[in-house]
Amino acid sequence: MNPEPTESPEEEQEAQGRPIGRRVLLGTLGLGALGVVSAPVLQKGMDGFLGAVSGKDPTGLTGLLPNGGGFRYYSVTASVPNRNAQNYRLTVDGLVDRPATYTLADLRAMPQTRLVKDVQCVTGWRVPGTPFEGVRLSRLLDAAGVRAKAGAVRFTCFDGAYTESLTLDQARRSDILVALRMQDKPLGHDHGGPVRLYVAPMYFYKSAKWLSGITVTEDVKPGYWEDRGYDVDAWVGKSNGRDDDPTS
Repeated sequence: MNPEPTESPEEEQEAQGRPIGRRVLLGTLGLGALGVVSAPVLQKGMDGFLGAVSGKDPTGLTGLLPNGGGFRYYSVTASVPNRNAQNYRLTVDGLVDRPATYTLADLRAMPQTRLVKDVQCVTGWRVPGTPFEGVRLSRLLDAAGVRAKAGAVRFTCFDGAYTESLTLDQARRSDILVALRMQDKPLGHDHGGPVRLYVAPMYFYKSAKWLSGITVTEDVKPGYWEDRGYDVDAWVGKSNGRDDDPTS
């Protein structure tokens, strides 16, 4: 569920851009079958191809194909700009005493926390034992000086469309990260890099990709998929009518 040709799980793909042709779709499906049995180098090539195609696939069928590591491609926009160490910025603002802007180098210099949990998509698929590493969100909130009347945190993304929210208590949990690494390597663009939110105990649509803004607010503002029917409180196994095993 967050934004472009990507891995993100929870969201259903919206019709965006120009419909892909029958030949492209059949070719994509064929590559998906090949990727399941191919060597890692071929799988990597397939991942890149699916990442490029999925943003132009209004059918959502590319989301059914496995990407490296068992994830699926999902996007809510036709394309997402790339950000890197030179041009990435993360802002922290809203009901805080010390608004701040962080570069990728700033975030990498902070103490890092590594979590290994299952990832559960609200659509049903699960990736067990996935390592994420990054800065605890609570550390950034403490550095900003959250004001007394604050009650929630809103997240925005540089795809220009995706949003998410947590209550302030949820955001301060020790298993909520501003993640810089996944599966023991830097977050790639297709997985929401260079920086994404990671909300370990909730369905993966809460883990907003391409994170660019953290705004402290008084109340929870429903995110992109909550506006389309998903639960605001997305605890795995206790929301969205599902009974999956908890991830943490």
